[in-house]
Amino acid sequence: MFLVLFGNGVVANVVLPQTKGNDGGWIVIAAGWGIAVFIGAFCANEFSGAHLNPAVTLAMYLADEGFSLVDSGGYIGAQMLGGMAGALLVYVFYREHFRQASDDPDGMLACFSTAPNIRNLPQAFVCEMIGTFALILPIFLLVDPGFSAGAEPAENAPMLGLGSIGLLPVGLLVFGIGLSLGGPTGYAINPARDLGPRLIHALLPINGKQGSDWQYAWVPVLGPLTGAALAVLVNSFL
Repeated sequence: MFLVLFGNGVVANVVLPQTKGNDGGWIVIAAGWGIAVFIGAFCANEFSGAHLNPAVTLAMYLADEGFSLVDSGGYIGAQMLGGMAGALLVYVFYREHFRQASDDPDGMLACFSTAPNIRNLPQAFVCEMIGTFALILPIFLLVDPGFSAGAEPAENAPMLGLGSIGLLPVGLLVFGIGLSLGGPTGYAINPARDLGPRLIHALLPINGKQGSDWQYAWVPVLGPLTGAALAVLVNSFL
């Protein structure tokens, strides 16, 4: 919930009209998402080992790091619900500004979910796959039991190592991905971050909105999951 509240919140602040951050630019959005990941991971670390992303959860399961299929399903369900709750809070917070954006349905949708700047779905899939690979493989490689910058995770909580490497480096990693790889698709790199808010966009009675772009919705789901599986495969040879 906090991941999406801060992440989609910075998008709304930059994209929607008559906000203090209007036209703040891509660096503001990328920095906001990096901070969002740090805050979300910090809040979730004690309970789950900082699982915010179904792609990370899938990587844990495929890497045989103590995650059962039932565990994975429960975590992914919680991630989806959290993403939906965060998106709803962003809408409530910026409701008056959404009203002012009634002539910009694409901008409104951008406050919930991602879209490609050049409409080539196979290429967008590749971008999301590589972006998520660039998230998960470094997390595997950065694991260092001697370093910790966040709360200790709950006992026996399955985790990918975020408590070991510290939470701030992961936020910086997402900031870097946004700056370097975010241009083509908006770097969802997280199915719950995109699909959950997209569902909220479809359900909310927002004046002036258009469709939720379901034709594209599979890309920020399958792309990150494929990138996660690729990262696990490469890491198994390292």
